[in-house]
Amino acid sequence: MTLRIIATGGTFDKHYDEIAGQLVFGVSHLSEIIQRTRMRIGVVLEQLLLLDSLDMHDAERQQVLTACRQSQESTIVIIHGTDTMCDTAEVLGPAQLNKTIVLTGAMIPYEIVHSDALFNFGFACGVAQTLQPGVYVAMNGQIFSWDRVKKNRIAGEFQAL
Repeated sequence: MTLRIIATGGTFDKHYDEIAGQLVFGVSHLSEIIQRTRMRIGVVLEQLLLLDSLDMHDAERQQVLTACRQSQESTIVIIHGTDTMCDTAEVLGPAQLNKTIVLTGAMIPYEIVHSDALFNFGFACGVAQTLQPGVYVAMNGQIFSWDRVKKNRIAGEFQAL
């Protein structure tokens, strides 16, 4: 089995710019993360975008759909910003690509202490290998079907509808 990882950005992949005092995008952390996980399956990393998901629009969601459609791998994990992860899932789900697609992200950037990024990534990669074809959101130890999930911004977590 080979797993395709598609990077789109989000908080997961942000860096802290000490000069500006802001979270920004630099080089993706995913190569380091993949190495750190010591996965023993084949992995193809595709850096599609590095965007805050609030800056992601229909055109970028179509890019994600096209990347999934064109993927030779039938198991895909998408690293995505949590604010609009469900919106992208709503584009991918109805496409019925006959692939297992799992979206995940982080509430705290990978490089910040106590980040949930590494756990969410490992969890998503693991469950992607066991789930039936479809589109899912995997966050903080839970798996949701694309059409039965929302982000509760007040609680800072994903919940089933």
